[in-house]
Amino acid sequence: MAEITIRAVEDAGDRKAFVDFAFSHNRSDPNWVPPLKTEVHGLLDPRSNPWFEHAEARLFLAERGGKIVGRISAQVDRLVLEHMGAGLGQWGMLEAVDEQVAHALLHRAESWLKGRDMTRSMGPFSLSIWDEPGLLVKGHDHPPTVMMGHNRAEYEAWVESYDYKGVKDLYTYEVPISTSFPPIVGRIVASGEKNPRIVIRRVDKSKFEQEAELILGILNDAWSDNWGFIPLTEAEIAYAGKKLKPIVFEDLIRIAEVDGEPVAFMMTLPDLNEFTRDLNGRLFPFGWAKLLWRLRKPKVRSTRVPLMGVVKRLQASRLASQLAFMLVEFIRRDAISVYGASRGEFGWVLEDNGPMRSLADALEAKINKVYRIYEKPL
Repeated sequence: MAEITIRAVEDAGDRKAFVDFAFSHNRSDPNWVPPLKTEVHGLLDPRSNPWFEHAEARLFLAERGGKIVGRISAQVDRLVLEHMGAGLGQWGMLEAVDEQVAHALLHRAESWLKGRDMTRSMGPFSLSIWDEPGLLVKGHDHPPTVMMGHNRAEYEAWVESYDYKGVKDLYTYEVPISTSFPPIVGRIVASGEKNPRIVIRRVDKSKFEQEAELILGILNDAWSDNWGFIPLTEAEIAYAGKKLKPIVFEDLIRIAEVDGEPVAFMMTLPDLNEFTRDLNGRLFPFGWAKLLWRLRKPKVRSTRVPLMGVVKRLQASRLASQLAFMLVEFIRRDAISVYGASRGEFGWVLEDNGPMRSLADALEAKINKVYRIYEKPL
């Protein structure tokens, strides 16, 4: 077998090859959903992605016999070092045709991390925990929803055979929404609806920037004690808001107020993968028109809750649970009546996030995908 060579991505042509390899490599997988290439290029571009203001990344391509056979990223994030511990480097975006290539790529990523004085390697993250964290280890038999990753099943064995150990599992939950939730949930919601102190309101898209800042501010507070939490910077909040604005629907994002103070939120998205899957990653020449038309009055089978939070000071209270159930129920009603959805998904949820797992149990939700974060000493 020909020798494997690993080289760094140096120019626009290399970056195109880096992005395109995922498409050619996964084309035969019926459950892989092609991402929009413009989004992937934007993620990797320091000129557009403010993540690079506090982090650096290096992209690598693997070649065998003059043909590209794999790719990987390696990254060092100053905020990760601050919040998760000194010496923690990360890798992600792994794609490989076989185990030998995967190991060669991991070795190269580790070498780059060692060159920056990192003592631990953790991944995958593409590029951060706010993008696509974790390796899919359960749930390969159905496609991911919007903003969730998908990889070949054999990657789990390849990563573990290179001495990586799992340190945290992330779950997504599937819940049927076309029928009412269990009676106990209905009683909790009904009680909250009678409470004049509580208001569950839709976001106001005409004030989108202010609403986005409010929601992500609650998020930074609510998630601050979670494993792996990295606070979003002001620039990242603005960037996320700009990306989300075209796909935000007012009746699918709710804010809970108590005595006039915003204290919780829930963001739900129609499963845009249902709209983009047939575009093969391309918005031009006709993809934009198709996507905009589909977003005018979207009808989807599935919706996904990527973000939900209650301010930290309320998290141990009964009120927090009541607000969570109210947010879920109010959005469920509109997801059915306005968008025709019959299935909901929320996640990811940390394996040791007791309150969220209890919420899932109360809704009779079932784990449908598991993503795993791995770590290895260098």
